[in-house]
Amino acid sequence: MKKSHPLRRIVLAGAATVSGIVLLLSLKPASDPAAASADGASQQQPAAPQGSGGVQAAGGTEAQTLTGDVVKTDYGNVQVRITVAGGKITSAAALQSPTGGRSTQVSTDAVPKLNRAAVTAGTADIDAVSGATYTSGGYKKSLQSALDKAGAAGAAGATGGGSAEASGTGGGTGGTGGDASGSGAGAGAGAAQAKTVTGKAVTTDYGPVQVRVTVTGGKITKAEAVQQPKGGRSDQISADAVPKLNAAAVAAGNADIDAVSGATYTSGGYKESLQSALDQAGG
Repeated sequence: MKKSHPLRRIVLAGAATVSGIVLLLSLKPASDPAAASADGASQQQPAAPQGSGGVQAAGGTEAQTLTGDVVKTDYGNVQVRITVAGGKITSAAALQSPTGGRSTQVSTDAVPKLNRAAVTAGTADIDAVSGATYTSGGYKKSLQSALDKAGAAGAAGATGGGSAEASGTGGGTGGTGGDASGSGAGAGAGAAQAKTVTGKAVTTDYGPVQVRVTVTGGKITKAEAVQQPKGGRSDQISADAVPKLNAAAVAAGNADIDAVSGATYTSGGYKESLQSALDQAGG
């Protein structure tokens, strides 16, 4: 075949075309730019934030841990610490409670019950544990002070037993709440008024017992014995028992209080007179 033959030129041109195509293919990027861009975006996408324990989303209420006042009782100190979130008590614990001898056993039984009651009720208006009147009373007072620090007046009621009535009383306008601090004698138009009533005199084998109480917002804020057994050994028994009975009445908020050891008759008369006073107060 001659060099100038037309077929030879066609073959050479075809070979050159194939070589050019191969060269172009070898120069094409290894990856699709659009795909690479998509991959890069997905790799840079931040992971969704995970919530941290006890803290709600933006705009929510953070959990607060607050410690109540130390309350002294006849058997030792009581102090409560609570965690409040969203206006609710989420946990409660006693930092201090009566210990030593019988007190250790009483506290071991009573404190867990009081802790659960505080979380369940969401306020300091909880029942005293049977057989642990003083511990219960101290617990409730310390719990109330912790709630006051949390600014949970709406959930905890007023300090010192002066509960504010949401609807108002007497000439107060309906729906107008009383003073949130609940001062005892009625701080605002809607605040509850204090009422002092005297129970009937109850005759016992050692002398009459008569109780006077001050009730505010349905709670006993003060209790005292107007009459009590006197003379001889009775003076000593009354001096020891009556202050304990007074404290128990305020702590329990009713006449269901424990008798003081060694003062069975005085305790029985006290409870009966206390109940009659509460009946008069409508409590």
